Amino acid sequence: MAGCGDLLIGQLEFYWDVHLWPRLQGLTDEEYLWEPVDGMWSVRPDDDGQMVYELTNPVPDPSPLTTIAWRMVHIGVGCFAIRVNAFFGDGPDDADMFDPRHIPAEIPATAADGLEFLRHWYGRWHDSIRGLDKDALWSPLGPKGAYFADDPMLGLITHINREVMHHGAEICLLRDLFRAQVGSNRHARV
Repeated sequence: MAGCGDLLIGQLEFYWDVHLWPRLQGLTDEEYLWEPVDGMWSVRPDDDGQMVYELTNPVPDPSPLTTIAWRMVHIGVGCFAIRVNAFFGDGPDDADMFDPRHIPAEIPATAADGLEFLRHWYGRWHDSIRGLDKDALWSPLGPKGAYFADDPMLGLITHINREVMHHGAEICLLRDLFRAQVGSNRHARV
């Protein structure tokens, strides 16, 4: 009988392998950066030409709509990279999982680079959590978890699964809307 860890990790694997990753294949730069309405958050060069994904703290209410690029980078950074870097050895020892030093320096500007970025960080997260034993899955996050320090790793995995499925579904919907807009010869803003 599978334990909680196997079930949760299996849930993420199934979503990635059967739903999200196949739906991302063939993504174009036009789709990746498509902005069907004004004021969307995306990935853009900053004043120094470095690609950044737009985000403010606190997030405005209502929050801006976001591009496929933003959502892919958000999953890659906000779900996977900062957690890998915080809990599995790549980040600064004194940094909790919300420390901006965990954000990768290179943010992808193209669809191909965005796909590789997302695939890379999913693989790192997946392999790290797949390697945890029962004790590690149930252990509290500790100081790296910040105000979630007392929550177990399984709680974080559950949260990450929800986030990936939530934003992944939005990416798929944006792809459907893009296809419908282009297919009906409506003008697409990029």
